[in-house]
Amino acid sequence: MFDYETLKIVWWLLVGVLLIGFAIMDGHDMGVGTLLPFVGRSDIERRVVINTVGPHWDGNQVWFITGGGAIFAAWPLVYATAFSGFYWAMLAVLWALFFRPVGFDYRSKIHNATWRSTWDWGLFVGGFVPPVIFGVAFGNLLQGVPFQFDAYLISTYTGTFWQLLNPFALLAGGVSSAMITLQGATYLAHRTEGVVQARTIKAGTGAALLMVLGFIGAGVWLQGIDGFRISSVVDPAALPNPMGKTVVREAGAWMANYAAQPLLWLLPVIGVLGALAAAVLMRLGHTLTAFVASSLATTGVIGTAGASMFPFIMPSSSQPAASLTVWDSVSSHLTLAIMFWATVLFMPLIVLYTSWAYRVMRGKVTAAYIRENEHGAY
Repeated sequence: MFDYETLKIVWWLLVGVLLIGFAIMDGHDMGVGTLLPFVGRSDIERRVVINTVGPHWDGNQVWFITGGGAIFAAWPLVYATAFSGFYWAMLAVLWALFFRPVGFDYRSKIHNATWRSTWDWGLFVGGFVPPVIFGVAFGNLLQGVPFQFDAYLISTYTGTFWQLLNPFALLAGGVSSAMITLQGATYLAHRTEGVVQARTIKAGTGAALLMVLGFIGAGVWLQGIDGFRISSVVDPAALPNPMGKTVVREAGAWMANYAAQPLLWLLPVIGVLGALAAAVLMRLGHTLTAFVASSLATTGVIGTAGASMFPFIMPSSSQPAASLTVWDSVSSHLTLAIMFWATVLFMPLIVLYTSWAYRVMRGKVTAAYIRENEHGAY
């Protein structure tokens, strides 16, 4: 059995793995949805695009659901505070996601151009909006979220929805959108051919460049944003007490971990080089390798955000001492231990099943395939 301190670190890493898994697996579904109206010019081309992800998108939702469940169980204070403070933003994500199941199922049921075009744009909304909002959320976390606790540890969010849409957060949302679009482009380029593939490679190259420029720009901008630092002694093995510490804000605090552990610089380097490599590999026709490179870029970007903020999870700009960290926002030792062994059991099963499903349904999706399966394909 791991000790309490170790389990806190383990679950910080596991939540990060789930977020990265969601961005890679469900992310390429969303990226394909974002590209759908632009790389598919005719009905048959759009059906080709949809059917590259049609058999898998709902299975990939496991990463999203598991990630949310893990945050709820491992970091209950984070879950409660974030979902109350970001309430309208999270509702916007859910409203956008509503378009996906009905869009996939209903889109090709009726032979009507207006009907199909409407659902195509619905799938675009379901693919484009969530990554933007998730990026905006991360942008706000890096600046601090205006919330505070009372004597009963009841959190109160003192900001508004519109305050979330500040310039830095919107830049982070743009980076997130470009990252997910690139992820979708590499997958779509691997599963298609001809003009659809050519348009996808062009769009994916643009997304890679936008992601790199935005990511570097956000990193430079972050130098001028006051970060958070715990200024008191913290016992990592102690029972959770989010008000039992003192926190200060100071310039450059988000870079302290990189100064202490220079190897962390590999994360942003992987984020930049992975995106550029994905664009080059797509143009050279090495689409599967491009997907791997894009996945590494996604890992680098999300890892950079996590490494910069550690041990903070949700800093508070209005009451810095109330900031939620890896040490003081977690569940009990027993809960973390039970969840860990459940993860050890079920995570390999999810990976094996997903790998098997993709292997069985591999290959190119072509216009000829759609015509031969007019009533069975999406």
